[in-house]
Amino acid sequence: QVQLVESGGGLVQAGGSLRLSCAASGRTFSGYTMGWFRQAPGKEREFVAAIRRNGIITYSSYATSVKGRFTIFRDNAKNTVFLQMDSLKPEDTAVYYCAAGSVSDTFYSRTGAYDSWGQGTQVTVSS
Repeated sequence: QVQLVESGGGLVQAGGSLRLSCAASGRTFSGYTMGWFRQAPGKEREFVAAIRRNGIITYSSYATSVKGRFTIFRDNAKNTVFLQMDSLKPEDTAVYYCAAGSVSDTFYSRTGAYDSWGQGTQVTVSS
């Protein structure tokens, strides 16, 4: 397991942008699949984005609701994964969680596939 600490959440108006960061401890960060999930009040935690590596190729995947607006990227030298969120909507309001694990290509969108989670950071988008 790795320890994950998120930051960068806050309050923003609709149409605005935020960048979330997730700093990870551990020497094998580059080998993990990293994911972002979110949970709104009264709803289940849902997949947002994931970034994984197969050999030398890096793959990014997104939930349909955020595709084209959010970008996930990582800096392996800094053991950090980022979620750039643009064109934010009120429905993006949630607690955002970073996750890490040795995840297969089939299961990257499933919460149960990850074994390390951060504490979460609140994102609130006002209309």
